[in-house]
Amino acid sequence: MSIKHGLALTATAAAAEVGLIHLGRTYGSTKDERLAQLPGDDIIAEAGVQTDHAVTIDAPPSAVWPWVAQMGWGRAGWYTARWVDRLLFPANGPSAERVVAELQDIDVGTFIPDGPPHTECGLHVVSIEPGRSLVLRSNSHLPMSWRDRATLDWTWTFVMTPRDDGRRCRYHFRSRWVTSPWW
Repeated sequence: MSIKHGLALTATAAAAEVGLIHLGRTYGSTKDERLAQLPGDDIIAEAGVQTDHAVTIDAPPSAVWPWVAQMGWGRAGWYTARWVDRLLFPANGPSAERVVAELQDIDVGTFIPDGPPHTECGLHVVSIEPGRSLVLRSNSHLPMSWRDRATLDWTWTFVMTPRDDGRRCRYHFRSRWVTSPWW
């Protein structure tokens, strides 16, 4: 392989990686959505990483909200593709395929598990506006053995905005986090 060919392959691979990272951080969201101030943004004012994903759903926010309210490990799941859970998170059960009435009662302070109980991993509800937004925060998404020497502060914000006279919903998910040390 010539040097020129090797450099071209390296540049192509680097461009593909940058494109995939950008897509992973921005999938479905518009530039305006990524720049918008959302509930919970003030919790981690200087985020090391921010991701924004968005999609338009053919249902009003009131129909989307019950699915958001019931999320969590051992609850209704995270609605991740089943193959992703099997590959990356084998302890996760399948996500719910229906709204579960017993999982609808959440409020500020509610703990939403994100792993088996022995991991003590999860998120707390820090802000809730039923039918509109939910903000979760975690400081526990590190292995137990790391928690005495590293920190992670992470928020997940879910916002449902009515579209088309309330017949549809723009669903926007943002995560913001900072770690110490920075890896």
